[in-house]
Amino acid sequence: MASTEDLPAASGIEDVWTYPRPPALQRVPQRVRIMFGGQTIALTDAAWRVLETSHPPVYYLPPSAFPDGVLEPAQGTSFCEWKGLARYWSVRSGSQFAERAGWSYPEPDPAYAALRDHVAVYAGAMQACFVGDEQVTPQPGGFYGGWVTRNLKGPFKGGPGSMGW
Repeated sequence: MASTEDLPAASGIEDVWTYPRPPALQRVPQRVRIMFGGQTIALTDAAWRVLETSHPPVYYLPPSAFPDGVLEPAQGTSFCEWKGLARYWSVRSGSQFAERAGWSYPEPDPAYAALRDHVAVYAGAMQACFVGDEQVTPQPGGFYGGWVTRNLKGPFKGGPGSMGW
């Protein structure tokens, strides 16, 4: 079952190697904002983050954070051993389009029910993503969708040579 405890502490340095397996769910106390195509395409004070060993947190935003027309269904699915079957989303803002830039879990495992239909977005596919006032850096590599903030300590899975970790 996913843990929803305040793990790790909301302040100070977070070592991603102390994050649990299976991953924990944690409410995000800061506002989360995503920019794409010169516009704010998502804004919420009701995000969740998933904390998993060796990964920067993945941020999930409620569907209401995205204006109509920003998210478009995309081809394909993937499977997470913890959360279940994911579907993909493309993101559109003005003339900008990012194919399969986000994903969600329409029917997550019961331990992750809070994430139902919430959307995670690859920071590297967007113009900018923010947690509070801090612009995040995408998790290394192109496979995982974590957001790196300055309070995180790695190394982070995703970069060259880390797939076998």
